[in-house]
Amino acid sequence: MSKWELPLVERGEAEAAVCCSPMVREPLDEDSAVDLAKMFKALSDPVRLRLLSLIASHEGGEACVCDLTGPFDVSQPTISHHLKVLRDAGLVGSERRGTWVYYWVLPAALARLSSLLRTPADAVPADAVPADAVPAETP
Repeated sequence: MSKWELPLVERGEAEAAVCCSPMVREPLDEDSAVDLAKMFKALSDPVRLRLLSLIASHEGGEACVCDLTGPFDVSQPTISHHLKVLRDAGLVGSERRGTWVYYWVLPAALARLSSLLRTPADAVPADAVPADAVPAETP
């Protein structure tokens, strides 16, 4: 598949990828909690969080490892370690092309994390959130 082609996903498949209900509706089962904890643990490191952001925002939605080493004050083996942690957590996919490895963010993983943290609008009254917890809107 070309890097410019996106596979078509049936509605049922997309919903299956986002398997977790928000925590405000029902508690997580043990297996889901273990899987999600791996993802959150991987994202708890600032270098890995920046790497994920760099990959996601890179032109074409994927980045060569050679594009990811420059912005950091760590060695290339350290970057490779962080990329392996992201891959093992199921947040990024990778493919070797010649001597370089290319990485892309797995949308289903981000959707899963997002759906877990989403709060239904009616679950929290607007006046229950302290004013200083909401960032001020800029004009």
